[in-house]
Amino acid sequence: MAQAPRSRGVVVPAVLICTTALSGCVGTDRVARKRPPPAPVAVAEAPLEPAAGPALAGERIGSGSVKVALVVPLTGQGASVGAALRNAAQLAYDEGQQPDLTLLVEDDGGTPAGAASATERSLKAGADLVLGPLFAGNVRAASVPARAAGKPMIAFSTDVGVASRGIYLLSFLPQPEVSRIVEEEVASGRRSFAALIPETAYGNAVEAQFREAVTNRGARVAAIERYPAGAPGEAVKRLSGVITGPRATADVLFIPETADGLPAVAAALTGAGFSPAKVRPVGTAPWNEPALFALPALQGGRFAAPDRGGFAGFSARYQARFGAIPPRVASLAYDAVMLSATLTRQFGTQRFAEPTLTSASGFAGLDGTFRFSPEGTSDRALAVYEIRNNAVSVVSPAPRVLGKPGLAAVAPQ
Repeated sequence: MAQAPRSRGVVVPAVLICTTALSGCVGTDRVARKRPPPAPVAVAEAPLEPAAGPALAGERIGSGSVKVALVVPLTGQGASVGAALRNAAQLAYDEGQQPDLTLLVEDDGGTPAGAASATERSLKAGADLVLGPLFAGNVRAASVPARAAGKPMIAFSTDVGVASRGIYLLSFLPQPEVSRIVEEEVASGRRSFAALIPETAYGNAVEAQFREAVTNRGARVAAIERYPAGAPGEAVKRLSGVITGPRATADVLFIPETADGLPAVAAALTGAGFSPAKVRPVGTAPWNEPALFALPALQGGRFAAPDRGGFAGFSARYQARFGAIPPRVASLAYDAVMLSATLTRQFGTQRFAEPTLTSASGFAGLDGTFRFSPEGTSDRALAVYEIRNNAVSVVSPAPRVLGKPGLAAVAPQ
């Protein structure tokens, strides 16, 4: 995870798409087509034991022959998120139909040095795959011993700069979200895009993808204005001739902001006379926050994000087991463990080989279909949501199958 935006989910009514056990939650499309979708897993009739307390470095989950490391912060920076990732991994193991795995839980202390040491310990203990770390700098440090040992890593950072061959990111990357929302708007007939982009790491990450996505789909970038984090007023004024008034030249306004920063942007837009009925505001997964849905400037706005159905079921089961609401990223550890179990069961000695991990058909997880590229980034099947009347609804569901390999954009079903 880059130390950047939070992407929190919204609790909306949704169809449960992935609360299934191992065979239905993570697996190749080839396997899924051979049988109808499995029924949702029922929560155990007998109450599950509560969490035993914070995990310690060196903890082992399971006793299978295939060893997989889980390197997360259990102390230091990010410890609360790391504990949730550990719990989600435990839940996946318990629901995984007795997978032939041993999870080696290692604490990286929230630091690059700690991540490198934790990874080295797990590799010496026989790990064939490393899940984690969470932060970009920790992934970069941990990748050194992983590469030296010739073992792949599935990390949880959102910084594509740390992805590379053998170092895969199973995370909510902003680039596919940008491509998905631009594609949806072009498909609806809109051709002129303006953008208000914060001068942050997140803004830097999405600007190039925004320009590329608009150009590749035959649309035009009417104007882009950048602004200091938390101070969008002057940028809105500079953009006013493009997005306000009877002669507005844009029909879409792209705002890649975090949930914390979006209210200030919305207020500045409203103050400048912006009408979302004339120029549609669009964004990415950080918009998926209930507190934002009443902002006048966002009514009719749209954003791309993972389908909420699978996470809703996972969250309910997590709360029943651990007595707490999981952070949004906890599903990543669940999917990573389920993926490890499925590949171990289906592919034998080739379970973690590059051709297996980079299968073009991808895998079905809690948050929808995903796949890894050979360069380490990931594509996701994303839904498009619309904000209306202080709530959200799906206007374009996440597809079950991803499009052409290598393209982040996904055509709706």
